[in-house]
Amino acid sequence: MRKLGLTRAQWLALTRLHRRPGASQQELADMMEIEKAPAGRILDRLQDKGWIERRADATDRRINRIYLTERGERIHAAMLPIAAATVDDALSDLSRQEQDRLIGLMMRVKANLTRLAEADVISEDFDVEGDDITEARVL
Repeated sequence: MRKLGLTRAQWLALTRLHRRPGASQQELADMMEIEKAPAGRILDRLQDKGWIERRADATDRRINRIYLTERGERIHAAMLPIAAATVDDALSDLSRQEQDRLIGLMMRVKANLTRLAEADVISEDFDVEGDDITEARVL
C-alpha cells in the first residue's frame, strides 16, 4: 500500500469506513481495535489527503460521522487488487486445502483472542502494586 501513500493503519481505516460509512471516531477505533486518540490522528492524515470528510451527527453535534470522499473511494478501489495480490502471493506455496485449513485455524485463534480480550484476565491474587506478575493468569 506504500505505492498509494498509505500506511497499514490508514489502509485499515479506509477499509472499515468503506464498509461502514458514517461511523464515528469511537466506532472506527473500536473496529480497528485501537484507542480513540490514535484513530483521530489517522483520520487527521486521511482528511489532509482529501480521502475522508467529517460531518456533524444529525442528533448529537459532539459526534462527527466519517465518510470517504470520492477521492477516498477511488483510493479504496485501487487498494483492492493490491491487497488481493498480496494475499495470493503470501499463500502461493499452499494448496487450496492447506489455505482453507489455515484460514479456519486463524479464525479459531481470532475467536479465542477475542474471548480472552473480553474476559477478566487478571486473577484476584495479582499484585499490581508489587509488580508480582507470577500470579497473573486467565480466569
